[in-house]
Amino acid sequence: MQIYNTLTRRKEAFTPIEPGRVRMYVCGMTVYDYCHLGHARVMVAFDVITRYLRHRGYDVTYVRNVTDIDDKILRRADENGESISTLTERMIEAMHEDEARLSVLPPDQEPRATRHIGDIIGMIETLIAKGYAYAADNGDVYYRVRKFEGYGKLNNRDLDEMRSGARVDVDEHKEDPLDFVLWKAAKPGEASWYSPWGEGRPGWHIECSAMSKCCLGDTFDIHGGGPDLTFPHHENEIAQSEAANGKPFVNTWMHAGAVRVNHEKMSKSLGNFFTIREVLEHHDPEVVRYLLVASHYRSAINYAPESLLDARKSLERFYNSLEGLSLEGLAPEGGDQAAGEAPSRYESRFTAAMDDDFNTPEALSVLFDLARDLNRARKEAPEQAPALAAELKRLGDILGLLQQDPETFLKAGASELPLSEDEIQSRIEARAASKKARDFAAADAIRDELAALGIILKDSREGTTWVYEKPQD
Repeated sequence: MQIYNTLTRRKEAFTPIEPGRVRMYVCGMTVYDYCHLGHARVMVAFDVITRYLRHRGYDVTYVRNVTDIDDKILRRADENGESISTLTERMIEAMHEDEARLSVLPPDQEPRATRHIGDIIGMIETLIAKGYAYAADNGDVYYRVRKFEGYGKLNNRDLDEMRSGARVDVDEHKEDPLDFVLWKAAKPGEASWYSPWGEGRPGWHIECSAMSKCCLGDTFDIHGGGPDLTFPHHENEIAQSEAANGKPFVNTWMHAGAVRVNHEKMSKSLGNFFTIREVLEHHDPEVVRYLLVASHYRSAINYAPESLLDARKSLERFYNSLEGLSLEGLAPEGGDQAAGEAPSRYESRFTAAMDDDFNTPEALSVLFDLARDLNRARKEAPEQAPALAAELKRLGDILGLLQQDPETFLKAGASELPLSEDEIQSRIEARAASKKARDFAAADAIRDELAALGIILKDSREGTTWVYEKPQD
């Protein structure tokens, strides 16, 4: 198995520290608001990775933390007029609902920062004792960045370049502008904990260093997260953990790609920011999951109406091939290959794709070939069709796909459309005829009529296509 390591910037043969066992930590959510599409990207990417590692026979311990104390949480709780615990519990419950709808399996451990304050304080004390951190006279504790020789290695950055190019807040309490906070002195009225440096709370970076050590040890196999975490968060984790523990922190660093909306960065200021639950109000969760799985985990994903339509059409191809087949008793218990049974040519190709840095687009191409052969078998050798269908579902399950009842999925998709596809195509043709006759008012009226029903037309040199966006109430 080859995995791309962000630290070395190349694919490397994956060899767990402990044979047969994988220990993985992924940076989770800061729970001050509902999870958005970027969070969904990370959730689904590492869910697929976990599922596949287990399929390959590894005993995986998957840890994904929750940041439940942070500046954003304090501000949001104050804005809402609610306690921090009420806000975070509500958002954690919503996060669990969102991931369940996307068929994301829960992590094995979900540590919360507020439940590891003692571990955090202990690690800070170790860093101070070793000279890597210092307590300032304002009650804050800072990390000495220049003390750690390897700082910048994850992002291939030079300290002096960072210093000259960085926007560093002026802070008279720091020894060096690049130093970052480990412990923040409490402001009046803020949530706080007792520490040797006074009442305060942990900085964001130290939380993950302490929680990963507590759950997985000083050194573990895989650390993952979103594309925006490599600097400074993961860089700071390395500096803290390796300085405190005196050992390498992580063997393989993995980062998921970003989500773009209509090819633009997702941003509240651009009005293209979507929470998971907003998206799932209008789209089948499996369609959204398919969109996230269909791109390689390191690639950026474009979220747009046409990409969701393509995702639904792909799933319909699979479910059409499965519809009407009885699979009872054909899939091995638990969905895995039966013990001692040689893998099929489909599974061999699927495994080769996933062993190559979890190449889900190539793995899906194997499933499309399998679905095509299944359709052929239904006509030419029907006795072979159920076994092929069972394998399609079994391999699909490794990606968290194709586990719905085919008839239910297909009917739901058809029932959402306010017009049949033939009726939509007829109106598109009528619009084209109106345009050809230069009756642009009639053409615009057809477009507007369809748009009011949620059917959005897309004109291109190749012709007119359409996507369906369920109108909001």
